[in-house]
Amino acid sequence: MLKSISRTLLGAAFISGAFMPHAFAETSINALFMAQAAYSEADVRAMTEAFTKANPDIKVNLEFVPYEGLHDKTVLAQGSGGYDVVLFDVIWPAEYASNNVLVDVSARITDDMKKGVLPGAWTTVTYDGKSYGMPWILDTKYLFYNKEILEKAGIKSPPKTWDELAEQAKIIKDKGLLATPISWSWSQAEAAICDYTTLVSAYGGEFIKDGKPAFQSGGGLDALNYMVTSYSSGLTNPNSKEFLEEDVRKVFQNGEAAFALNWTYMYNMANDPKDSKVAGKVGVVPAPGVAGKSEVSAVNGSMGLGITTASKHPEEAWKFITFMTSQQTQNQYAKLSLPIWASSYDDPAVTKGQEELIAAAKLGLAAMYPRPTTPKYQELSTALQQAIQESLLGQAKPEDALKSAAENSGL
Repeated sequence: MLKSISRTLLGAAFISGAFMPHAFAETSINALFMAQAAYSEADVRAMTEAFTKANPDIKVNLEFVPYEGLHDKTVLAQGSGGYDVVLFDVIWPAEYASNNVLVDVSARITDDMKKGVLPGAWTTVTYDGKSYGMPWILDTKYLFYNKEILEKAGIKSPPKTWDELAEQAKIIKDKGLLATPISWSWSQAEAAICDYTTLVSAYGGEFIKDGKPAFQSGGGLDALNYMVTSYSSGLTNPNSKEFLEEDVRKVFQNGEAAFALNWTYMYNMANDPKDSKVAGKVGVVPAPGVAGKSEVSAVNGSMGLGITTASKHPEEAWKFITFMTSQQTQNQYAKLSLPIWASSYDDPAVTKGQEELIAAAKLGLAAMYPRPTTPKYQELSTALQQAIQESLLGQAKPEDALKSAAENSGL
């Protein structure tokens, strides 16, 4: 009788899974993403759903924060082991490597990955010869323009230099087509540093030389002078000093800007007739150059996905990262962020409907200029953001503001 009861209980236990711990085991991983620009939250959720369908034993808990909160959230969660996978900006590997925030994944990167990914994309995740993740968002800022407004102004082609941009904006303003033709993201945030870096690259400037700040003279000073002149001349939307990229997008697709500097994602969003008043009128070219110094200008605004050192599930985290950064996934969502894979640019499914953007990308991505690679980047960026804001508001002369930023940069 006891044997019979034992057998029955044993059978019930096997059916219920009590003695089958791996049959329905599910590993949960936590992933931190950005809630602005590039891929939308809905797209990241859809990609993740496809991943969990292919990997039913892994559950991914997604969290989205604005870009401005991404760095601090990642660093603060290290103590509690809050995230397994994090999105990180190209400017953070130096700091994250120095402070043991991300896992060195160099040994996990296959030869196929090395050969297939565009060489420039690897700079997003590399520091001191080691890789701390996979590149995911390959991006730079482009100059978007409203074709209809330029046509009405009698302008035959978009500007090739920053001086030409100011000249064309003045024509548009003088003809009464728009009061403030240019829109930028110059809020006291990283967005302003990306616009500033684009101009530094155009003017042939340097951020750091021989380990010391070098932006307070030469091309770095020229870049800030250009920003201040554009702002004080009335050609730039005065609200630019408070704008982030999403504000710029809304102003542009509302038909209130002839020119705007923004990331890749704006091209297809501004061309969507459901949300945009300028659909079908959106032009895009690489950011301009400076006569005698550069043909085009570009900032490296790429981002990667990495595994935190606090993760208890690095294998599952890497599986998720390789799915999200795979060519198949990236090609499917190429309308908001261009793929990191070289051969994708020969795929009609990727290029169709965005040939103009791809043409701009071939020049822009090749010219991407890095923001400074230093573990002290956050201090340096904060000091520069303040210098830009003070200069725009007329609280300090650009040379004085940059000199002060150099002193407070932590370098």
